Amino acid sequence: MSESCCGTTASLELEQTRPTPADLPVVVIGAGPVGLAAAAHLAERGQDFVVLEAGERVAASVAQWGHVRVFSPWKYNIDAAAKRLLEADGWVEPDPEWLPTGAELISGYLAPLAKLFGARLKLGAKVTAISRLGYDRVRTNGREDAPFLIRLANGDELQARAIIDASGSYETPNVLGASGLPAYGEDAATVDHALPDVLGVDRERYEGKHTLVVGAGHSAATTLLALAEIDGEITWAIRAGGASRTYGGGAADALPARGALGTRLRAHVDGGRIKLLTGFYVHRVEGDTVISRDPSGVEQSVTVDRIVAATGYRPDHSIASELRLDLDPILGSTRALAPLIDPNQHSCGTVPAHGVVELTHPEPGYYAVGVKSYGRAPTFLMATGYEQVRSVAAALAGDWDAAHDVQLDLPETGVCSTNLAEAQEQRVGLATGISGGLLSTPLPLVTVGAAETGCCG
Repeated sequence: MSESCCGTTASLELEQTRPTPADLPVVVIGAGPVGLAAAAHLAERGQDFVVLEAGERVAASVAQWGHVRVFSPWKYNIDAAAKRLLEADGWVEPDPEWLPTGAELISGYLAPLAKLFGARLKLGAKVTAISRLGYDRVRTNGREDAPFLIRLANGDELQARAIIDASGSYETPNVLGASGLPAYGEDAATVDHALPDVLGVDRERYEGKHTLVVGAGHSAATTLLALAEIDGEITWAIRAGGASRTYGGGAADALPARGALGTRLRAHVDGGRIKLLTGFYVHRVEGDTVISRDPSGVEQSVTVDRIVAATGYRPDHSIASELRLDLDPILGSTRALAPLIDPNQHSCGTVPAHGVVELTHPEPGYYAVGVKSYGRAPTFLMATGYEQVRSVAAALAGDWDAAHDVQLDLPETGVCSTNLAEAQEQRVGLATGISGGLLSTPLPLVTVGAAETGCCG
């Protein structure tokens, strides 16, 4: 190789040996519901792809809340392309009106779907970094023609022509402390993840204990209702001055199981089974005492045996730090998507249809989808993620008419009511859990107009 002060000859040799992006697969990060739906749409369109799942099983994050029954029936939880592929393989769709648990979502849908992809699905493949081959974030000339470089935790590297990042946010929960900051002593304290299996494998950890649940979303409500079924003292701490948002739409909720959750939680609070602490801003943890300091400086405290943090999740964009992302400074979604999902203006049932246009970053070919695409907004529904990946897959296949034709039909609080939840409870018990059948996010309720209602937890 001849010498050059600017590396010109070396650059030419790199160009000659670099793979053509068109010959490389689309890499999907995450084998949860949205990631596998992306794979299904790519498969239908004849696009080469690889799915990378950090866990050792399909939908590893969903498996962690496998004991939880989702709020939405099967008819809202199955992607259209995935359904077509599965039915062609002889799969029989579950009862469309049934409310599945996370475990049933995997066994009845996600695992059979993943099996269709064979060696294209890589388990135990944790992505640690993404860049462009030969390019850092600063270098521009020729950038769009360079393939993506994906680095894995085991030292392997892959190249891709495009990336659909459906890695979710389950592994990056929000902190226990208020104001977005960790509470003093939080790192040293034993704080349990949201949605423990209180009535199953985790029962001994909670039975006969005093448990503090922090958070105002549906994951908090689910945990509180489970704790109410066993012996022990229960304290529920929220920052708001009241719990009306968590109680939600009641009988008017478009997803009856979700309305029943709020109604039963309220009954436990009113009856004294659950002690509600309002205006509780976790400031520090000292041993087994959790201390709140509100914005005016007033403190209150509670001494407990166990702490469950159900304070929500936030996305981790660090793996894409060498890519050119245009993130909304408030939510952490794309700037174009942010006003459509703003929890100050929308519930999950009022988020308009959106797709590749709203998900596009200045880095061509990189798309964060699913709950990760929403940043900190709690207005995500699984069906929204399915429409996102349908649009993105169409764009990657060059079908821009289909990519731009985004449509979405979502349940919204107040639009219908059925006896579905009550009928199923008689068979298997109260349905409590993930809002809208949505992955694992404890979605706090939001104010829609003048009414304190919301469909996302």
